[in-house]
Amino acid sequence: MRAIQAASFGGPEVLALVDLPDPVPGPGQVTVGMAAADVIFLDTLLRGGWGQDVFPRTPPYVPGGGGAGEVLAIGDGVAPAWLGRRVVVRTGTGYAEQVVAGEGEIMPVPDGLASATAAALVHDGVTALNLHRLGTPRKGEWVLVSAAAGGAGTLLVQLAVDAGARVVAAASSDAKRALARDLGAEVVVDYTRTDWIEQVREATGGGAALVYDGAGGALGATTVDALADGGRFVTYGIADGFAAPDRESAARRGIRLLMPLMDGPPDQETVRELLGLALEHAAEGRLRPVIGATYPLERAADAHRALAARTTVGKSLLLIGSEEDRALR
Repeated sequence: MRAIQAASFGGPEVLALVDLPDPVPGPGQVTVGMAAADVIFLDTLLRGGWGQDVFPRTPPYVPGGGGAGEVLAIGDGVAPAWLGRRVVVRTGTGYAEQVVAGEGEIMPVPDGLASATAAALVHDGVTALNLHRLGTPRKGEWVLVSAAAGGAGTLLVQLAVDAGARVVAAASSDAKRALARDLGAEVVVDYTRTDWIEQVREATGGGAALVYDGAGGALGATTVDALADGGRFVTYGIADGFAAPDRESAARRGIRLLMPLMDGPPDQETVRELLGLALEHAAEGRLRPVIGATYPLERAADAHRALAARTTVGKSLLLIGSEEDRALR
């Protein structure tokens, strides 16, 4: 089978198309023929050697964390009904024509939902719904979503709007801000401007009640200033490292700092619950992942370059197989 392999830690150039033996499922496992592989910013960080304490990788390795496809083979102890079913898979790899996963790492794709749409929810759907639960946006309150045109950001905008909140979307380009408006944001701001925090505070009448920080780093720490006293700050951005807001200042203002990534990945039971809910919402038309960039498997390095350059609008996917195959998915 064809797969992308990172021969060593480094830049996008370490990603190469290789031929590997077809995987064979062991007991309790399945082989999934991949239709679409999820690509997230975390993949680019791991490729560079970041996060070994939480996400250990040993080169050469096949990057990714899952996607969607069809069950091609099953191992001992796996229910035969899985054979031929379209599934989402969330496991430790993904950039390949076939991946092996445990039976507990797959879920059926609802009828009528495209495999690419399902793949787009494997990580961002779980992330967005987890953050939505933490932030609990309320009807009528102002919610700021930074990095609002990213894979998770676009979903958070939709979830906040669905909850009846009024959304301010922060993004770095006209195209990204236009997308956020299309998704229901009432106000959009350019976070590359020096006065963007003041714009948010003016638009919201003194500050947002809830902030979702998708940037992290220094920008994320600054975003706390867009909150009204007593607000909630939920950060998940890691593009420039973790946000490190001033805890004493936040405490004086009554601001709750919620940093779920510091606690590590959610447990498998929570992941399955949230992924199932995301797929259900998408099948009902309540949640729409914005797939802004798709690449064939061999162009995985280009997908990484675009994410690093912040040029991607919405979700990135690798589409795997021939054009004829993709048309059927």
